[in-house]
Amino acid sequence: MRHRTKNHLLTQEQIEALFKRAEVGRIATLNKDGYPYVLPMHFVYADSKIYVHGLPKGQKIDNIKSNPKVCFEIDEMISLLYDGIEEPCDVNTEFNSIILHGMATIVDDFEEKRAALSKIVEKFTPHLMEKELPVPMINGTAVIRIDIEECIGRYYK
Repeated sequence: MRHRTKNHLLTQEQIEALFKRAEVGRIATLNKDGYPYVLPMHFVYADSKIYVHGLPKGQKIDNIKSNPKVCFEIDEMISLLYDGIEEPCDVNTEFNSIILHGMATIVDDFEEKRAALSKIVEKFTPHLMEKELPVPMINGTAVIRIDIEECIGRYYK
């Protein structure tokens, strides 16, 4: 199927719409032994960048400090395409997906962290947007910014 998806590229507008509606993406880093480490994470797309947040310690943080190159993936399965299909290997999937490569940075700037966390609150809990983010929470949360270097969106239907 790979050869067919070369002709099924999402437009920039479709990519941005998928970034906005998707709730979970997967960040891939490399650990010290060279193995991929993939985590599903809530994220927000803002200013043409991806922001994720989490604990300030752990394998993801260690991996990024060692090698900031990351891959980030988002997908949505719309349906299985099996009407009129008689062979299992002929079943296909209607989907949208994005795969990007970029450089991850652990954000140290307080205002950038606050802005990114506010955008995450706006996306996932908009009813809490009026609440002030506590300074200790901002300081104690790791915010990772992914500067996108390459981004490909694909679909099939």
